[in-house]
Amino acid sequence: MSRAVFPGTFDPPTNGHLDVIARASAAFTEVIVAAGVNPAKQRMFDADERVAMLTEIAAPYGNVTVGTFDGLLVDYCRAVDAQVIVKGLRSGSDYDYELRMAQMNRRLTGVDTLFMPTAPEHGYVSSSLVKEIAKLGGPVDGFLPPAVHARLAAKL
Repeated sequence: MSRAVFPGTFDPPTNGHLDVIARASAAFTEVIVAAGVNPAKQRMFDADERVAMLTEIAAPYGNVTVGTFDGLLVDYCRAVDAQVIVKGLRSGSDYDYELRMAQMNRRLTGVDTLFMPTAPEHGYVSSSLVKEIAKLGGPVDGFLPPAVHARLAAKL
């Protein structure tokens, strides 16, 4: 296979995200991890911070680069000549939502979506949940790459 895009907000990137990055890296010639940028949405980490974290945790994978996108994901895929979107799925509700998006993306541009089930140990982890636990003083180091955990701790 060739070039794939793994999109997300990655606010912050979790071990589950890193697992998908590693697995996509093994399956594709090139993977672009694309952090969504939407100025209207409130994020804990701005786009530059998210790109820096993603770049750091993806560094061991020589075929992975990091970028940002604003607007339609399929327009970004077209701009970077990506043939596949990679989506990590944690649950059936993720699948129900993502399937419709995948079908629409294929209809709009012909870009296919590959669903990658999360590893069981990451199935319940989300960036939102990690942030909530961290804000309330709970331990989140087991859910985040060490570099991301350090940045989250510094932010709080």
